[in-house]
Amino acid sequence: MALDVTSLEIEDVKLIRPRRFADERGYLCETWNRRVFADAGIDLDFVQDNLSYSRHPGTIRGLHFQRPPAAQDKLVRALRGRVLDVAVDMRGSSSSYGRFVSAELTAEGGEQLLVPAGFAHGFCTLEPDTEVAYKVSSYYAPDCDAGIIWNDPEIGIDWPLSGNRPTLSQKDEKLPKLSEIEPPF
Repeated sequence: MALDVTSLEIEDVKLIRPRRFADERGYLCETWNRRVFADAGIDLDFVQDNLSYSRHPGTIRGLHFQRPPAAQDKLVRALRGRVLDVAVDMRGSSSSYGRFVSAELTAEGGEQLLVPAGFAHGFCTLEPDTEVAYKVSSYYAPDCDAGIIWNDPEIGIDWPLSGNRPTLSQKDEKLPKLSEIEPPF
């Protein structure tokens, strides 16, 4: 398995393109192989897989993170549809604290985004009936669950909403701004 790993503007966030083996039937692709990823410098132990289904385009899920000691690395990919996937640096000592990077993930292209612990994560669906799968390196811990509001002007994410109001959970509508929390990492 060959991996194409590209660091985004914030170097710790990686866009990964696993190799696809295609023929007239379709394709085969290894989306996770611990040995191959470790050889590419990504040595993680994932403990849980999550699946998200969003019916409508313009659904925003996030921006979520888990505080230590249950902080999570995430490996995210679109199984169906397309998303704008976003990672916000929450590491208080980082020169990029409060900045974000984003990448479009598509089922067709098979791209994956590695979002390391220390980042808030979220995405916006770009097509109807979008499914997103992600592996995490720590179990869900409700007492460590946290987030920041999707439209925090200090972060300035340009969500692809074409002027429309996003579909949000009640929980995500009430998250605080970055300036209202202490740096958790």
